[in-house]
Amino acid sequence: MNPALQRAATFVTAQYHRLILLIKRYPVRAALVLPALAVLYVLVLIPFTPGIGDLRKAKSEVPSVLLASNGTVLAEYKRINRQWVTLDRISPHVINALISTEDHRFYDHHGIDFRRTAGAVLSTLTGDLQGGSTITQQLARNLYPEEIGRATSITRKVKEAITALKIEAVYSKAEILETYLNTVPFLYNAFGIEMAARTYFDKSADKLDVLESATLIGMLKGTSYYNPVLNPARAKERRNLVLSQMAKRGKLDPARLEALTKRPMRLDFERQVELVGAAPHVARHLRKWLVEWADRKGYDIHADGLRVRTTLDAQIQKLANQAVARQMAQLQKLADGQRKAGQERTLLQAGFLALDPRSGAVRAWVGSRDFAQEQFDHVSQARRQPGSTFKPFVYGAAFMQGMSPFDTFIDQPVAISSGGGEVWTPSDDAPPSGQPTSLRDGLVYSKNTITAQLMQQVGPGKVGQLAQAMGVRQSKLDLVPSLALGTSPVTLLEMVAAYGTIANGGHYRAPVLVARVEDRNGQLLEAFEPVMEPELAMPRAKALMLVDVMRGVIDQGTGMAIRQRYGIQADVAGKTGTTQDNTDGWFIMMNPQLVAGARVGFNDNSRTMGAWGQGARSALPMVGDVFQQAFRNRLLDQNAEFDIPRPRPQPPPEQQQQQQRNDPIGEIVNDFFGRILRQLR
Repeated sequence: MNPALQRAATFVTAQYHRLILLIKRYPVRAALVLPALAVLYVLVLIPFTPGIGDLRKAKSEVPSVLLASNGTVLAEYKRINRQWVTLDRISPHVINALISTEDHRFYDHHGIDFRRTAGAVLSTLTGDLQGGSTITQQLARNLYPEEIGRATSITRKVKEAITALKIEAVYSKAEILETYLNTVPFLYNAFGIEMAARTYFDKSADKLDVLESATLIGMLKGTSYYNPVLNPARAKERRNLVLSQMAKRGKLDPARLEALTKRPMRLDFERQVELVGAAPHVARHLRKWLVEWADRKGYDIHADGLRVRTTLDAQIQKLANQAVARQMAQLQKLADGQRKAGQERTLLQAGFLALDPRSGAVRAWVGSRDFAQEQFDHVSQARRQPGSTFKPFVYGAAFMQGMSPFDTFIDQPVAISSGGGEVWTPSDDAPPSGQPTSLRDGLVYSKNTITAQLMQQVGPGKVGQLAQAMGVRQSKLDLVPSLALGTSPVTLLEMVAAYGTIANGGHYRAPVLVARVEDRNGQLLEAFEPVMEPELAMPRAKALMLVDVMRGVIDQGTGMAIRQRYGIQADVAGKTGTTQDNTDGWFIMMNPQLVAGARVGFNDNSRTMGAWGQGARSALPMVGDVFQQAFRNRLLDQNAEFDIPRPRPQPPPEQQQQQQRNDPIGEIVNDFFGRILRQLR
């Protein structure tokens, strides 16, 4: 409250108590001046009641909406769970029951029923406490509980009456009824007659019959006391009283009354859960930002109907939701199957993110397998070890130091001192071969021994610096040798952004979610264009070299399922990742138009997955599924290519032998030019 008004209120309260003392001491004099004092008291309270502008705004309150790039509604920012319906979409039985029970002279007064008020005062003085509020006064109390208050006092009643008079000056009778019925609470997070009808009778407000209408209106005297779910006998008695009032006021045929009062309570109860929309984690992620933006601009996200247009692609978001749900259902069966006797069932969780590397525009964001069960966001909040998906930063740093994909290290046991007397001995599933292995094959086949040796030569500092420049900017990286294998926890958001830098020729673009904010009429309030000049994190030639090597992961390495299972022949590159003991499974894939990544794991780091938890089996299917459907539905161009020629896919060995027998000269020529190309690289 304004400090000046607060001081005035304190003064008025003090004078009020002083007046009571004077009346007791000098009753005759008080009787002469009391009317004037009463008028003065009312005038003083007027500034403490809501203004006419506030009343108009309350009726026109519209929640802000979150939109996909094509205008599809993704979420709403509602203050309460309510759906506003116009008066013509409310059953006439509801209106008749309300007026007959709560305010039968509603159409005859201007906000205050003086006859009813006088009767209530007399009854109260005789010990029978009664309320004399009209529907308009109740509306004032419902709309402005803080300004008017709910204390049993003369001040509250006067403020309520003043506000009711203002409402009658602003609204028509029909508008008052509509506003009242849309703002009154009905328990179970149901606000307004529409949500009440759905909650208690599983129908819309315009379909309510006379018994259902009487039941809901009967609740208004005390929603908990007359709750038909928990107190059916009490609610039935109150319903019948409403029916008798309707008959008394001519809104119900008296001949029907007796038969209706004998009818049982028939509910079809179901709590109304707010629809979470297609991107609930995005809605929550943006809420704080939007509130701060609206505060700076003088808007209310719950009332002003802002239209927040995001960069999300509604179709890709839908594909991502479906892919996550489908894969998690399959993996959960495997997780349940390995659960030990007596062990509590634990749900696997996942995160999925896709963005356009050219602009940083986020196209899909799935923060968990089910927002209703898990509000924690596994895209932006969960920090987990990325495993081998971190290796491209090691190889990228090596290329920046002048090394080539064809440089070799011996595949041999490695022991690296990590300080403090500890020795780090990374190994692979298969024993070391003792043979020279190229850097290309080290990344394609995810060789830990090769990557560890490379890390020794490049240095953890350079690798951490590159990872940060490419997009890992919120998580702190431990600059130790084991960083090469992804031991420092990061978010999926950071990793996908960093892979976007690789796909964008070494130019980093920060992930973008909001494109523009409009008013309720679609007029632009502010546009959020991506930064025109992206940050150069890695020389373009080196980034393309890294892309070319990572193509091999898909063509012949740990990501071959993309070609074999999902039949994707477009130009894509990527990397799988699996942390120690299969605690987390990762997969990130990129093409020139889209980069998408997924991570799977239990919330509890001590819980591990079986062999099915490897990134190629747990996370890859979600990414592969989305890319496959995006290509099929022409959401992505299958012919888009990175700016570095890719080798033509080789036919199976038996087909190669047949071709060689049929065309030995052509095979020799191809081999000759192949050697030249390899030397040029």
